[in-house]
Amino acid sequence: MTTGTPDPGTAQVCGAGVTGTRAELIQVQATIGTGPPGLTITGLPDHGIREARDRIRAATLNSGHCWPTGAITVSLSPARACHHGCGTDLPIAVAILAAAGVLPHGASQGHVFAAELGLDGQLRPVRDLVSLLRAAAEADGSVTAVIAPDNWLEACTVPGVRIAPCQSLRQVIAWLRGQQLPWEPYVPVASAPGPHPSPGLAGIGVPPALRQALETSAAGRHHLCLTGRQPIAVTALAAALTAMLPDLDDQQAGEATVAHAAAGLLRSSRAAVTRPPLRVPDHTATVAAMIGGGTPLGPGEAAVAHHGVLCLPDAPDFGRRVLDTLRQPLTSDQIVITRGRVTAQFPARFILIAGLRRCPCGDPGRCTCTPAQIRRYQGRLTATLGAWLPLRVTVDPAAFTGSAAEPPGRDADTVSAERVAAARDRMRHRLAGTPWQLNGDIPRRELALTWPPSADGIAVIDRAVELGGLSDPAAGQVTAVAWTLADLAAKPRPGAAECGQALAYREGTSR
Repeated sequence: MTTGTPDPGTAQVCGAGVTGTRAELIQVQATIGTGPPGLTITGLPDHGIREARDRIRAATLNSGHCWPTGAITVSLSPARACHHGCGTDLPIAVAILAAAGVLPHGASQGHVFAAELGLDGQLRPVRDLVSLLRAAAEADGSVTAVIAPDNWLEACTVPGVRIAPCQSLRQVIAWLRGQQLPWEPYVPVASAPGPHPSPGLAGIGVPPALRQALETSAAGRHHLCLTGRQPIAVTALAAALTAMLPDLDDQQAGEATVAHAAAGLLRSSRAAVTRPPLRVPDHTATVAAMIGGGTPLGPGEAAVAHHGVLCLPDAPDFGRRVLDTLRQPLTSDQIVITRGRVTAQFPARFILIAGLRRCPCGDPGRCTCTPAQIRRYQGRLTATLGAWLPLRVTVDPAAFTGSAAEPPGRDADTVSAERVAAARDRMRHRLAGTPWQLNGDIPRRELALTWPPSADGIAVIDRAVELGGLSDPAAGQVTAVAWTLADLAAKPRPGAAECGQALAYREGTSR
């Protein structure tokens, strides 16, 4: 990481820019020359950075330093990418002050700066700090990050970076001149406790058939549609499914933490995201709220649910365009948003749980919905996301007993989590050396060629295809679900029973 003062009147410091969840280190170079006083910023800055002129000048004056006289030119490189946000305020100010001789030569070496400046010189927090610090750690493992105190908690989720929170530009200058901070720079630890686990199923007495469907969805990462004549506790069932999922590994936890930080969800917690997240957006969510957007481009609910569960309690109540936009992450496990010259990518690999009432009113006792109204209502989901829902289960609220039948000394939630973990271990062992880890990830062609069911299982699926009720892509999904059922039952290969059960899930005849 090259910083310092290459030439008299010129200084260079390190900052970072973030597009989506991808951060890139940038070099902020400042020079002061002859000519009319003014500040020019080059390198494709956005509107927020262009407005930094007045903020930086006011912050410098209110920190007790004179504003340099002369023509100040600031360059942000690499110039091939657009630079966004106010996080470059602090590195620009430090570069200008170093070029003016306020800071000693090389004082900024080994540091990365990321903070917005208030007019009074106070450091304010920035979004996407976790992505920034991870990029800095990859570029230089001994880097020290100078940030605002309000970013302290989320910065502590990134191991290997020394954190130097400063209250103001005045304090940053004093520290770079060799004075001691009120506290020593902090090196965060690699692990931190995760959030409390999601509530399970033991208290609501879920029927065994529904529990099996939830275990199948959790083990193989198969998307699930829950249908009921009466309002059903879709959110509670989604939370229970989330509790069945194993803890995130280090790579998954890092990706989930970056997504949460980019969405501004780590400010109130020091812990990294170590458990699969559960996101339950309201049916009034817009396209930008669901897949991301804004200025700068930030993640939406689908990206925040990365490695977790995205639950749509009343899926047909969501807007048609909102449901349509979910096709991209369901197909490719990522979201790509392009706004003008800027393209942002967000990983979005989640399990989708969609709730579907039998009719628009959801009140079977006093229902007056016509068959046409029911078809239109259900068609909002089936016409948009139906092809991605291999598990379709009808839920009867009357079947909930209020207390679950549990093995002596062990709760049903623990048993389900252990079954899911064991099934995933079998999948990973079978798929070792391939790009896939779970049955829901395997392409249809690979399933048919490399991991076909038994002969009697193939006969069950072929018969459904011949009768015209099952397309080839749907047959691939049925095969994947059958493999997950076999893994849950510790069978070496799915047979007629597993393929028949998977077919019943697909057709929505399983209860």
